[in-house]
Amino acid sequence: MARLTLEEIVVPLRAFSLRLSLDVDSTLALVGPSGAGKTTALHAVAGLFRPEAGRVECGETWFDAARGIDLPPERRRVGLVFQDYALFPHLTVRENVEFARRHAADEYLDRFTIRDLEHALPRDLSGGERQRVALARALAREPEVLLLDEPLSALDAHTKADVRGELQELLAGLSIPVLLVTHDFEDAAALADRVGVLVEGELRQTASPVELVAQPADPFVASFTGANLLHGHAEASGGTTRVRLADGTVIATADRGHGETVVAVYPWDIVVSTAPPSDSAMNMVSGPIRSIAELGNRVRVSIGPVSAEITADSLQRLGLQLGQLAFASFKATGTRVVASSAR
Repeated sequence: MARLTLEEIVVPLRAFSLRLSLDVDSTLALVGPSGAGKTTALHAVAGLFRPEAGRVECGETWFDAARGIDLPPERRRVGLVFQDYALFPHLTVRENVEFARRHAADEYLDRFTIRDLEHALPRDLSGGERQRVALARALAREPEVLLLDEPLSALDAHTKADVRGELQELLAGLSIPVLLVTHDFEDAAALADRVGVLVEGELRQTASPVELVAQPADPFVASFTGANLLHGHAEASGGTTRVRLADGTVIATADRGHGETVVAVYPWDIVVSTAPPSDSAMNMVSGPIRSIAELGNRVRVSIGPVSAEITADSLQRLGLQLGQLAFASFKATGTRVVASSAR
């Protein structure tokens, strides 16, 4: 398998410069807020933006500022799927797939189960169908790398779940590097082997989705991966660290911390109850329920400064209602220090 390498890429943007080094040999997702430079990174690889410095390689050198190399997009073996899919509206599905002229469409019409749509125009397709056509067109170029720009953002919630499963299966079977960008960590975790968190043009952390959750490098990474952030003052106490929050609540963590400290706890590590927990080893915060959001068979319940994730069955069993006093408890070992005056 070819390897995509970005070495010290610099692209000036409006408020900052994208500065990026990456090695991609399977599927890597760049995640981050809007305007972080994610799409710019894809365009630098595809040759749509010219970096100020750095090097891009994938089997051969596509760009090298120091050596004056800058291959045009048509000479780079790149399959790029745009956020809005960018299908040619006047061409049929078959004609869109065949546009690259590298490969007959039949294999890809069958591979993406769109043969029955071959004579349809893009305006007659659903969001999921348009994405399959865009992927078929990109791969019909026989690219050395596949680039995906927000591949699921244009889909409604119902379609998104189905298409994400299809896309996950497709990417797992590819033998080329894939670089995708998204603002949704859940999508990135489902689709990519490694995830890089990009903020204002700089990578905060790159790791597997599991590692990002287990050991976030800073509060932003923790928050972006779904954690609750709690701010307080920490002091060592025996073999643990005790953090006093602004409301006087004291929570414990097994991590080291001192002084002004931020700890992270994930919603799925929190137990919700209508009475204080009997286990004194558990951290606990309490307060009126601020919100209840049902997401399929999962429910997000906000209590005081934290949001917990419970099952729909638990919601019914506990009889939780807005404004009701409730208790959120979580283990010290699941409470991670992500920023401290002295760690």
